[in-house]
Amino acid sequence: MSEANKKAKTDGSVKPKVVLAYSGGLDTSVILKWLSEKGFDVICFCANVGQQGEDFTAVKAKALSCGAIACHCTDLRKEFVEGYVFESVKCNALYEGRYLLGTSIARPCIAKEQIRIAREYGAMYVAHGATGKGNDQVRFEMCAQALAPEITTIAPWRDAEFIESFKGRKDLLAYCTKHGIPVDAKPKANYSIDENLFHTSYESGMLEDAAVSPDESMFKMTTDPKKASDVGDKVRIHFKAGLPVKMTTLSDNKTVTDPLELFLYANEVAGRNGCGRIDIVENRFVGIKSRGIYETPGGTLLRAAHLDLEGITMDREVKRITESLALEFSRLCYNGFWFAPEMDLIRNTMDFSQKDVEGSVELELWKGNITVLGRESPKSLYSADLASMDIEGGGEAMDYNPADSQGFIRINSVRLKMYSALRKKFDGK
Repeated sequence: MSEANKKAKTDGSVKPKVVLAYSGGLDTSVILKWLSEKGFDVICFCANVGQQGEDFTAVKAKALSCGAIACHCTDLRKEFVEGYVFESVKCNALYEGRYLLGTSIARPCIAKEQIRIAREYGAMYVAHGATGKGNDQVRFEMCAQALAPEITTIAPWRDAEFIESFKGRKDLLAYCTKHGIPVDAKPKANYSIDENLFHTSYESGMLEDAAVSPDESMFKMTTDPKKASDVGDKVRIHFKAGLPVKMTTLSDNKTVTDPLELFLYANEVAGRNGCGRIDIVENRFVGIKSRGIYETPGGTLLRAAHLDLEGITMDREVKRITESLALEFSRLCYNGFWFAPEMDLIRNTMDFSQKDVEGSVELELWKGNITVLGRESPKSLYSADLASMDIEGGGEAMDYNPADSQGFIRINSVRLKMYSALRKKFDGK
């Protein structure tokens, strides 16, 4: 007997409730019907995190027609931007030096709402359609366990009976035909897509061959850099406490301040200039390497501006420490530990580090490139007089004497001299 059967038969009088993360696609539609057949009352949950062209009315209607007792399509876009996207920008998050974590930061936002709905219905189970080889299964379940350890997760793509019944797309389609589940008649793309307002990712199918170039027609958020405007755009982005608070395009003085609108506008401007595309092979948490193609226009722009502003406002040693914390933040986020105590520690530390990251950065976007043109801050640590090669000293507060450098260099070279002497003694060099 499968795990789902065991769970469904724990109480013969009342059906157990399960909240299913539901997209309306082939996999989750089959899972919905399969869970219903196993004796569950299924509540579907579809998260609106800014995926393009989604008809949530149709998704809800399909879920109810396939046997769900309820379907919630929650608009999480504002929460996603303010609580996850901007947190990522504030931390300069970047996994393995390249990936801006577009899928990774969406999962805790979705999982949190799924758990909220489960508690609202008194459901003791949640379910998802993530595969047994990917990162998302880990992210959804780690977040769920952190938020509600009393709730059990059902993962059909790890269930022996489910896997035996559905060995591929052909079996899934046959099941849909048998149960009258509507199936999208459009040809399926030879790759998978995950999208939200932060990014769009493409993987699997033809893209599993790491030597195969992406087809230009697949991209949704960015213009081909070669076909982007020859003029480009200049923008000014303002930050307060490390968070973007205003963005202005200098050509027309259009200004946005609302967090969600600001981010969507950053996507629009960076996207039309072909900024934010990457093609990488990354290391999944489960130990498998994966090839992914990502477009993250607004996130790429905001990260570049934020990093630059830190240069003028953040103390050198604070910067050194936050750089290591940014790597840890990215690793934890990627691996599904958003709600872990160590993540709380990092985020609180980052909040403290950002208190003086305030000011504006002017940037130029042109054919896939983002160039910083200048920056200013009321809390700047930069002194033009102190940095000048033509002026001695730096004012009374600085009292910098270039002659002091001689002793500074001598002290810092002591260990280098000792190391050199040791090598000569033992290596003869």
